[in-house]
Amino acid sequence: AHQQAIAFLEKELAQLKLPDISGDFRIKPVGKVRYEISRLELQSFHLPYSRISLVPNVGLQVSISNAFAEVDGNWRVKVLFIKDHGSFDLRVDNVYIKINLKLGSDASGKPTIDTSDCSTSISSVRVHFSGRLGWLYNLFYNAIESRFRKILERKVCDSVARSVRGELQTYLQTLPVTARIDNRVGIDYSLVAPPTATTQSLDADLKGEFFSLAQRSAVPFPPLPLAFPPDHGLGRLCQRGAVGWRLRDGGRRADFTVRLVELHGPSMTVLLLQIPKGIEFHLNTTTFSAFVPQLDKIYPEMPMKLRLSAPSAPFLNIGPEGLSLKPVVDIQAYAILPNSSLVPLFLLNVTSNVSAMIDVKSGHIVGNLKVGRMKLSLKHSDVGPFQVRPLQSIMNVVASSILLPRLNARLDEGFPLPLPDRIQLSNILMRFHQ
Repeated sequence: AHQQAIAFLEKELAQLKLPDISGDFRIKPVGKVRYEISRLELQSFHLPYSRISLVPNVGLQVSISNAFAEVDGNWRVKVLFIKDHGSFDLRVDNVYIKINLKLGSDASGKPTIDTSDCSTSISSVRVHFSGRLGWLYNLFYNAIESRFRKILERKVCDSVARSVRGELQTYLQTLPVTARIDNRVGIDYSLVAPPTATTQSLDADLKGEFFSLAQRSAVPFPPLPLAFPPDHGLGRLCQRGAVGWRLRDGGRRADFTVRLVELHGPSMTVLLLQIPKGIEFHLNTTTFSAFVPQLDKIYPEMPMKLRLSAPSAPFLNIGPEGLSLKPVVDIQAYAILPNSSLVPLFLLNVTSNVSAMIDVKSGHIVGNLKVGRMKLSLKHSDVGPFQVRPLQSIMNVVASSILLPRLNARLDEGFPLPLPDRIQLSNILMRFHQ
């Protein structure tokens, strides 16, 4: 970014249009001296030494030193009845430019940039005049040097401001704030606050919100920021999350669906995990009578519905080892009567430990989940007591052999990172902070 920006700025400054300079002054005993400087053209503008640094609570600062420029043009002088004219070559040395760039965000969550301060100073101006009357040159040079400095200093900062607003701002707007993950789901990377500069890093707070491409609803509550150490160097990408499981009876067999709650938004379906065709599973009382024998006697051959809920927020821990999650899920089972009304059967509680590793591969954020053994307990039964251990065993087999491999295969495809045009990342470091 530094190299490209300086090369672009050199090109822009070399195309500066300088105005004609004219005026008059009196020198005793000579009298009034009238001068004109015209057709000023910059031949080059070189920026050999520059650096970009972070300024806390401001943004970025571009410092350019030992810059130099070459200018030529025409001059004309009139003193009493004496006239002279010619051309000149001018070299400006030791030009120092300091530019402060303020970073922000617009209503759509895209980054913005503007100059908050710009200063230019010139310490050396050398001129070679062509003409016949040498004593006039010093009068002429002393008269225009200060005006030329002020004009060039102002023009440089004007050019910088135009380049930032016209080119750099336009380029930053190519940063995508949403990305398509698949044909059902997108992810929102928009900024929730302007980027913040520290002494060591530039922090960007990204929304990190998954949403349905079919229908997107507004976030029903504001995200709760997580607390990090002041030198964390990590934005609030992950706000809060929850995981639930939903079983849907397709008539002949059931489909497993993984449903994620948006990191700070309403629920949406991230991916569908279907039971393989070779496995017969029917979500009805006949199937569950293998675990709850009395079901087939009380509600024989009736379809069932399972409703999942989280009685408490899952405990999420982010540390140097990665992410760990301890979800607690309640499963309420119902029998569906012929009139479509629901009869409660039993309420199960499921707990487990989930660990996740996140990395970046080929411009995508990828992940891998490991799920500990699920523990099942009976919280309440409307059909009498029964043993949950057989059902627990089946759930663990289904989770480890069907759900988890498919979920990890999808996570290995990853979510695309938000990057501006023509930018690729290398040597990426993914670091987790406590």
